[in-house]
Amino acid sequence: MEKIMMTTPVVEMDGDEMTRVIWQIIKDELILPFVDLKTEYYDLGLEHRDETDDQVTVDAAMAAKKLGVAVKCATITPNGARMEEYKLKKLYKSPNATIRALMDGTVFRAPILVSGIDPYVRTWKKPITMARHAYGDVYKNSEMRIEGPGKAEIVFTDENGNETRNLIHEFDGPGIVQGIHNLDASIESFARACMTYALEQKQDLWFSTKDTISKVYDDRFKTVFEKIYEEEFREKFEQNGNTYFYTLIDDAVARVIRSEGGFVWALKNYDGDVMSDMMATAFGSLAMMTSVLVSPDGKYEYEAAHGTVQRHYYKHLKGEETSTNSVATIFAWSGALRKRGELDGNTGLVSFADRLESAVLNTIAGGEMTGDLAAISTLPSVKKLSTLQFILAVRNNME
Repeated sequence: MEKIMMTTPVVEMDGDEMTRVIWQIIKDELILPFVDLKTEYYDLGLEHRDETDDQVTVDAAMAAKKLGVAVKCATITPNGARMEEYKLKKLYKSPNATIRALMDGTVFRAPILVSGIDPYVRTWKKPITMARHAYGDVYKNSEMRIEGPGKAEIVFTDENGNETRNLIHEFDGPGIVQGIHNLDASIESFARACMTYALEQKQDLWFSTKDTISKVYDDRFKTVFEKIYEEEFREKFEQNGNTYFYTLIDDAVARVIRSEGGFVWALKNYDGDVMSDMMATAFGSLAMMTSVLVSPDGKYEYEAAHGTVQRHYYKHLKGEETSTNSVATIFAWSGALRKRGELDGNTGLVSFADRLESAVLNTIAGGEMTGDLAAISTLPSVKKLSTLQFILAVRNNME
């Protein structure tokens, strides 16, 4: 079979643990036999991030901005235990947060629907796309341990040296304090990205915060969204037959559960992190979720929305068989290759991405799947496959 040629490389960001193992198998079995793959490779494995003082993550993000399309493997965000395990120089920030901040992107996540895997919420008939702001909040926070009585304040010093102070709390004993921030420019980019994406998908856009409690921080998000909608998008939404809808996040959660789906739900950074995991699980599995970071100037980074599958990796190191779901990682590759093909006018590459995704879904619909899906499948006959067996079954369907 003649391989599909590529003209422009995609940025390839390798990762950690079991997903790193799967990453290579996917390339070897599902891509390289069919595509003359061109990538600009960056090793974002934790050991190499430590060796480079995390400069490799910055370099990868800048390459994504230059080439326009990237695909990323899941990576470890280290905590104290990981620092000891890997003998790290320091506790590095989330590589995803670093890349998102540098690309000024919005993360869009949607469930991968397939026959035989029914949503846990019986009213859901259509995918719900999560639009997650990718800057600030707890991911860019400053924290402090308070050891005893005293006063904590927010202090802002302007460029002329003038100070503005707000009391946080007067401590009469030990405690903790945290400061978070955001930028008007980033919120505006987030709003425009969400509205543009909803228009492209011909779907309604929901946005929710807690502005009744956070009367400055969350209210700023609400105000910016409303302003941009009224000034730039209302007419387009009405022509499209779609709506923009704001409500408090607790009300939104209740409405989402009662809905049939089929809309874009925009959330602040941490809210989006939590709710996208809930959404993925409720639709079937964390490994059945697409995730793409879109920057305001049209740069794309595709990734799996889940972690590095640490437990399976330790089993793999012992030589034990694993049954790790690789669907989200396969769809990260297919998404990146499709977008590369679209941008380059390479119809063969776009067609290959479509065939690859169809082969994955047909494999599962045919009753062959990994353990996480086999445990919840409604198909009458299911065959549980190992990590490698599933990928080989997909290749068989491709061929």
